[in-house]
Formats: sequence, C-alpha cells, structure tokens
Amino acid sequence: MPTQIANYVPKGIEVVLQSENGMLGVGPYPLESEIDADSSTLEKKPSPNFPAAAIFLPPIPFGMIRGGHVDLTVLGALQVDEKGNLANWAIPAKNAQRHGRRDGSVAGAKRVYIAWKHATRDNQPKILKKCTLPLTGVEVVDHIVTETGPNRCHTRSLLLRELAPGATLEQVQSLTEPKLLIPPGGPRVMPGL
Repeated sequence: MPTQIANYVPKGIEVVLQSENGMLGVGPYPLESEIDADSSTLEKKPSPNFPAAAIFLPPIPFGMIRGGHVDLTVLGALQVDEKGNLANWAIPAKNAQRHGRRDGSVAGAKRVYIAWKHATRDNQPKILKKCTLPLTGVEVVDHIVTETGPNRCHTRSLLLRELAPGATLEQVQSLTEPKLLIPPGGPRVMPGL
C-alpha cells in the first residue's frame, strides 16, 4: 500500500516522495511506455525515473530519516499495538526477516503512518493489545490506515475516525484485538475513490 501513495497526491499539492531503495522524487506508477528497466520499487514494480529524481545508495534514505529530515514515513508492518509500538522485521517461528530491521524507517521520522491490510491472510488481527513479535520502534506509530479506514494511535488507545465505504464498525472491531475508541457521533464514512 505505501508504494501507491504517489498515485493519489492531488494535483496542485507539492510532495517530495522518497523510496527507501534510494530514490528521491518518486512519482506515480508509469505508463507502459514510461517504464525504466533500471528503476524499480522495493516490490520490484516499475518506478518512474523523472529528470528531477535523485538516485543514491539505499543507506542514504535511512540517514535522511534518522537525521530528522523526513516529515512523514509510511510503511507496512507485521504488528502494531495499542501503545503505538511497531513490529516490522522478523517472524521468529518462521525464521524469516523482512529487509533487515527497518528501524531506520521510523527512527527520527516526525510522524509514522502504517498502511496495510487490516488483518493477516487468515483473518487474525494485526492491531494488537501488545505486539508479540520483536519491536522495530517503541510508541512510534501515529496513524494506521487500512482498507477499512484510518485509525489514529494514541498512547493506550485507538481512535477509529473514519470507515471505508462498505466497512462496518463491527467488522473493524472484530479484526482488532484492543477495544477501539469511537468519536462522538461515530466514525465518518470516507468518500469512495
């Protein structure tokens, strides 16, 4: 989900997007005729190489984030808990790791958004009372955005501000381990894209 952000930046708003694989100035997915075979996202999908884009070694983006030069980082995750703790890099039972620890994506970022599917493939919650996997960051998550709608993380609580069209409060709560907080009047239903 995070790699699709560039496709939804409204016209007239200037945003400089950085990819952790070493590109500054990333744009939306290119048309077939615009694909550059030497440039791809972390998902190995085509990424446009604009004349204004800067390409550098992958450690540089993490240095920019750690140095506090990034206003917002958006990434996927394995688990987030109600305190905003993030588990993003290892599944011990499967002896699997994802792209190293990835704590460089959150250490120093001014705000951290998690964009992902709300539940695991077998419909188990990924928003937990307490993360069970090794932590990437402690109390770093500001927002969680899923296909069911965005949640705002607060220390010791989750506020469900909006629901995606077709999603219900009951559905979202059933896929979320901690009790969600609901604003007065209930969550707003987001307009369809």
